[in-house]
Amino acid sequence: MAKQKYYVVWKGNTPGIYTSWDECKKHIVGFTGAIYKSFEAKAIAEKAFKSKPHLYIGNKTSQISYNNKSVGRPIKNSISVDAACSGNPGVLEYRGVKMATKEEIFHLGPFPEGTVNLGEFLALVHGLAFLKKHNSGLPVYSDSITAMKWVRVKKINTKLERSSKNEKLFELVDRGVEWLKKNDYPNKIIKWETAFWGEIPADFGRK
Repeated sequence: MAKQKYYVVWKGNTPGIYTSWDECKKHIVGFTGAIYKSFEAKAIAEKAFKSKPHLYIGNKTSQISYNNKSVGRPIKNSISVDAACSGNPGVLEYRGVKMATKEEIFHLGPFPEGTVNLGEFLALVHGLAFLKKHNSGLPVYSDSITAMKWVRVKKINTKLERSSKNEKLFELVDRGVEWLKKNDYPNKIIKWETAFWGEIPADFGRK
């Protein structure tokens, strides 16, 4: 099951919180200076909507206008990674695809009793290891800030308890952490801007 997104529109045709990108677009496309952002938790989206947008979008200026021109477009010669989890915890799988062709380059799972965060982390590490194995400097897109942080600090922070059911999954996580500690990589890890580009190409499409 794909992650539910909540789209906050602070400035647009009709400000509010929307649960799909298509619905959000109706209120920002053609509106000059539209300000909006996607969130993965309803409670955070509701709090953000009642607050000033610069508290969630950035702090360089008090008014930041997000639009396609300022964000730009994703790099075509790259790969993207994503995970899907039926429940939390639940049955987990993850994969990576080539951005230019949408060709799937790896797909692991299903694993019982996993979480999206663990899947996103494994997908990102797998992508980096895959590119290093093929001597490729392509950038990697992920839509998970948590996974990007775990990769950066080379350790995970999960409340999921290890058990006989998810032992294989945690073995992969252990290997992923160990790989990060022993390997350098030239690849850029870039945040996928779902609010502007739609779902990441590696998304499993289970809405």
